[in-house]
Amino acid sequence: MLKNRLYYENPYCKTFSSSIVKSSQDTDSNSYVVLENTAFYPTGGGQPYDTGTLNGVRVLNVEEVEGEIRHTMEEVLDSTDEVVGVVDWERRFDHMQQHAGQHILTAAFVELFGFPTVSFHLGKEIVSIDLAVEGVSLEQLDAAEKLANVIIVENRLIETKWVTENELDNYSLRKQLAVSDEIRLVIIPDLDYNGCGGTHPSSTGEVGVLKILSTEKEKRKVRVHFVCGGRVVEQLHKKNRELAATSKLLSAPEDGVAASVEKLLESNHFLEKSLKEMRETILTFEAKDLLNKQEDGIVKASFANRTVQELQKLSKLLVAETADIIVLLVAESDGRLQFVAARGASVETSMKQVASAILPAINGKGGGSDAFVQGGGEPTISADELLQEMVESLEHWPSSM
Repeated sequence: MLKNRLYYENPYCKTFSSSIVKSSQDTDSNSYVVLENTAFYPTGGGQPYDTGTLNGVRVLNVEEVEGEIRHTMEEVLDSTDEVVGVVDWERRFDHMQQHAGQHILTAAFVELFGFPTVSFHLGKEIVSIDLAVEGVSLEQLDAAEKLANVIIVENRLIETKWVTENELDNYSLRKQLAVSDEIRLVIIPDLDYNGCGGTHPSSTGEVGVLKILSTEKEKRKVRVHFVCGGRVVEQLHKKNRELAATSKLLSAPEDGVAASVEKLLESNHFLEKSLKEMRETILTFEAKDLLNKQEDGIVKASFANRTVQELQKLSKLLVAETADIIVLLVAESDGRLQFVAARGASVETSMKQVASAILPAINGKGGGSDAFVQGGGEPTISADELLQEMVESLEHWPSSM
């Protein structure tokens, strides 16, 4: 029976003795054992598995498969029926804190706002719940966090009970249960009654403290990220280290970091705007220089490390300046060849013929209109060679005008 499992009988059990009833390998050739009874919690209900050792050999994973709890081992156990198990208590207690904290926070959202939790995930560093609402305000988050911590400080009893389906009417359950036999309830009196198969401490005070970190939209739900107990301290250390490092980089006191960052962003915005204006000016001069070098109405050039956006801007400047030219530009950058071809307003030759002629040579893709095309491909030939092929594709121009 489920309730006879050691992790349910005593979630504080750190060391236990049992016997091996099965030793085998899974479909991935991982060795595992099944014990007569175990204190190792298997993955389930949003809570990860326990780790530890059996006879000194590391337990890598614990999962329930077809009604048996499989302990995946780092190496094959010696052929013995008797084993001594040691649960990684730091990991186990952390999971107990986070899972109990989830019950408390979920109950706080229901108590205050009627927001139901529809899913729960206990990650390695962060815990999250998904609320079945489309938005949660900062004031609501603060209120739920405050109530959760009040409940923790009150050190309320956390009870577990095994009940039958007929007894469920005696409890105000938070949500409908998915099981009908061997029902386990986790109860925080006058607050939360919930079916749950996880491990929890015996009182809310052992959760320590709860801190909401952030939220994000998840389809039509809101995902709330939070931590409890020892993880709050870890997050505080992490954020303090980041704050101290940022303070040092900015040469600003820690309580002045936000103002310094705001000033830095304003300065960066100004510099970006200035740089953009300078680039536009340089492109204008570059366009005039290229126009002076045109041959038979064709402006052509190849570049290294230019973006296709720069090629586009340069070609538009050129055809806007002179209506009776064709512009052919090529750039090789980051291991790719890119090109643009554009025509002035008085030219009738379609630039699509340029793209059609050269794309096979570079295993490329491209598209556009009769007036402008762009594309790119592999550097199977040099930029200058590609430019020459573009020129040759226009061998009948300007007679076709």
